[in-house]
Amino acid sequence: MDQTPAVVDFNSRGDPARYRTLQDLERRLHALPIAPRDQGRVALLMRRGPGGRRELLSEAVLNTDVGVPGDAWGRAAERNGNAQIIVMQKEVAELIANGQSVTLFGDNLFVELDLSAGNLPPGSRVRVGKAILEVTPKPHNGCHKFQARFGEDALRLVSKPNLRHRNLREIYMRVVQNGSVQPGDPAEVISRIL
Repeated sequence: MDQTPAVVDFNSRGDPARYRTLQDLERRLHALPIAPRDQGRVALLMRRGPGGRRELLSEAVLNTDVGVPGDAWGRAAERNGNAQIIVMQKEVAELIANGQSVTLFGDNLFVELDLSAGNLPPGSRVRVGKAILEVTPKPHNGCHKFQARFGEDALRLVSKPNLRHRNLREIYMRVVQNGSVQPGDPAEVISRIL
């Protein structure tokens, strides 16, 4: 049962009763099915509205200038082009959330696709719906907000050196070709920088 507050925003915290132990997280992570390497799908599309309020979208036109229209990135006074779109693997998000809404993560796209560094090194391109995104070199690690939402052991999991290559927390992408995307659309790797 989802114990997430009705409104999820920048200050939302997780339910400590839902936090998994590191041992449980590792065991369940290794039991997950192998994510598709070449073609998966978009599971969820989200933006962070004013105050960080999470808004699930049924469709958006991703744009080189603003990323996800209405998202916090596009409203920022200074925009880091290497952090325009935040992408997380859906199955990993669900594992860590443990019944809480994945909107607690604050990512823009949740995909069923292998986001590991071996599969999608920086410079690789992925078509999501009609948009084309490029993986940026900016790393993303968990932070105090992540720990407050999913627990200390979840933060330890995503930070483990021997798992870092899997990009369990997320990866950053930038829009290189505008286009519409909606949940259910294909997420297809169209080029890899090896």
